Amino acid sequence: MFSCWRLIFFMSLFLALFLWTSVSTAMKADCSPIEKKPVKVEAWMSKQYAKNLRQIRNDFSAMGNTRVTLWVYPTKNPSKIVAIGSCVPAYIGRHMLRKAIEYSGGVSSLVHQGFFSSKWIGLGTSLFAESSFRPVTKDQLMKLMDPSLDTKKFQATYRQLTTQKKKVKAFGLLLDNPKLLDNP
Repeated sequence: MFSCWRLIFFMSLFLALFLWTSVSTAMKADCSPIEKKPVKVEAWMSKQYAKNLRQIRNDFSAMGNTRVTLWVYPTKNPSKIVAIGSCVPAYIGRHMLRKAIEYSGGVSSLVHQGFFSSKWIGLGTSLFAESSFRPVTKDQLMKLMDPSLDTKKFQATYRQLTTQKKKVKAFGLLLDNPKLLDNP
């Protein structure tokens, strides 16, 4: 009986350390030059675009320095959630936000950068828990898409818009956010 509890304790400790190192590694961005390591773009598209994926892929990759993968979403409309990595240049981020508006009908939420790779963009994604992203208004989105923002200001604005709430609603209660990450 005692050894079973000891095993559970050590397994829990190992899992906690593994998750902590994984998250802390994800938070430290490797912003190698865009020419050496392009941005990976994954977009979930409505079924209505299934026949035009080749043309749409070219449209998405028009900015260059990207590797684009398009997925056909199983229902009519994919989510309006967007994730933009911390090493993505502003001009690519703005281009992808425009494409999300064009092909997904808008952007309703942005995902905190600590949950994915620094050179990754997800459009129409439903991969993240609700406590991992924040709703964004049209005005906030326009501020983020401002062409006068350089990459540093674009990324700072994105991080500001994705600051997570410390408390979230769950099971009819207001609880600590289990996915809370600090902005760097």
